[in-house]
Amino acid sequence: MLDDLDRAVIHALHIDGRAPFSRIADVLDVSTQTVARRYRRLRAEAGLRVVGVLAPDTRGETRWMVRLTCAPPAAQDLARSLARRPDTSWVKLTSGGTEIFAIVHVPEGGHPMLLHDVPRRAGITAVSAHCLLHTYLGGPTAWRGITQALTPDQRTRLRPPAPEPGSARPLTGADHALLDALRHDGRAGYADLAAATGWSEATAARRLANLRARGTVFFDIEVDSTLLGATTQTLLWMSVAPGRLDHVATTIAGHDELAVVAATTGPTNLLAQALCTGPADLHRYLTRRLGVLDGIQTLETAPVLATLKRAGALHPTAGQGARTA
Repeated sequence: MLDDLDRAVIHALHIDGRAPFSRIADVLDVSTQTVARRYRRLRAEAGLRVVGVLAPDTRGETRWMVRLTCAPPAAQDLARSLARRPDTSWVKLTSGGTEIFAIVHVPEGGHPMLLHDVPRRAGITAVSAHCLLHTYLGGPTAWRGITQALTPDQRTRLRPPAPEPGSARPLTGADHALLDALRHDGRAGYADLAAATGWSEATAARRLANLRARGTVFFDIEVDSTLLGATTQTLLWMSVAPGRLDHVATTIAGHDELAVVAATTGPTNLLAQALCTGPADLHRYLTRRLGVLDGIQTLETAPVLATLKRAGALHPTAGQGARTA
């Protein structure tokens, strides 16, 4: 389990993933060396990583949530294969290892067959795909389990300037090398970004500042949430009456137990991810919070066994085995 200072460092990096350690130290009233030391330990022991991610509205793509059912030995191999693809994110093993969940990013005008190159002998017995229509919680809005460590004053002191309204615009070809580097390490220094792009450090710094000012890129946090107490993690697939969908989704997006809420196509039109302290906590949430909402007609739960890939590029240690979500 993480202590209060660990949680404060994580919260600070969620607010501004590229905040200098000196500024975080000043806000937390500790030394810069202490923050740097905690950051290195969290990277090594808690899977902490800052990643630069394109804002959903600027990607020019369609996102599909794919569920694949197959035999357990084949499921792990196929999940690792999907995680290595550049067009996937949030690759998870669920339901005891018999099901794979993944988000597939299809660029505008891209191939309509989402998984046309999946090996025929992958042992897949069932496939379903749901187009993501609207995100109510997730992306720049993080799970509250990592955003409750700092006071309102500390948050204000760390918060970067808000993007200019309506300033986001399509990416240029020159931006992609920079963004690819940030997907691997959102805190990469300007020297590293310059090396990855072929620009000068000044140009890399200016381009990144422009992307942030336009709201094109934001910085997400990847961390082993079990160390934050969320030992039971579950995907929730809900069928909600169309006239109640927006109300239900907006309501549950305010629940502390949830990290993702998204409207989708398909027979289940609302997806959520619950992070709970144990099975009893999940049961309480399902029966006493979700169960009392008018409009939820059906509910399917899929426990998350492991997460092989999150929002950023595939983690360097992913090939060594699945990690907790």
